[in-house]
Amino acid sequence: MGRWGIVALAALAVMGTACSPGSAEPATSDEASTSATRTPRITDDSGRPPVTFDPCYDIPDDVMNAAGYDAAKKEVADMPMGTYTFLGCAYDKRDHIPGVRRGYGLNILSGNVTLEEEHSKNAHVASPITINGRAGLREVGPSGNNECTYALQTEFGVVLFNRLYYTDTVEPAPESEWCSGMDQFVTSLEPYIPE
Repeated sequence: MGRWGIVALAALAVMGTACSPGSAEPATSDEASTSATRTPRITDDSGRPPVTFDPCYDIPDDVMNAAGYDAAKKEVADMPMGTYTFLGCAYDKRDHIPGVRRGYGLNILSGNVTLEEEHSKNAHVASPITINGRAGLREVGPSGNNECTYALQTEFGVVLFNRLYYTDTVEPAPESEWCSGMDQFVTSLEPYIPE
C-alpha cells in the first residue's frame, strides 16, 4: 500500500469519528453517477487533482449492506496530507466462522496519488489487473499477513480497497485466502467510481 496508504490508514483509525456515520446521507445510484461533479470536501496544497470520489458518500449503502458490510456503522474520515489527500471509509464484516475467521475489516481510500506511485511503493507485492476495463493493481500482503489491496486508476489518482482478514486462530490465514472474493467485490463497486 505504500507509505501514504499506511499513513492514511493510521489517520483513518485516529480520525474515523471525525464525521459520524449517521451524518452521512446514503448515496443513491443517481448520486453515485454524478459524483464526478461533486465539490471535494477537502483539498490539499500539492497541485494534484482534487479527489472527486468520496467512498462514504458515493457508494450506496444498500450496495455495501448487500455485500455484508454494515453501512450504518461505517466510519468517515478526511485526510489532507499536505502533498496529497485521501478520503476514507471504514467498514466491518462480521461473518464469523469458528476456527477459521472472525470477519473482515475494509478500508476504501480515494486519493490523488497515481497508480504508478502506488506501484513503485509496492512493486514487490503488486501485480497488474484490469477491473471492468479499468487499470489497477492487486497487492497481496502490502503491510503484512492477512491483507489484500486492490488499487484502481482514476483521473484524479487511485481508489484503494484494502481488506484485512481477521483470523479466528493465532496463525495467519493461508495466503490464497487473503484476496479471496475480492475480484468479484471490487468489480461490483467499480461502476460507482468516476473515470
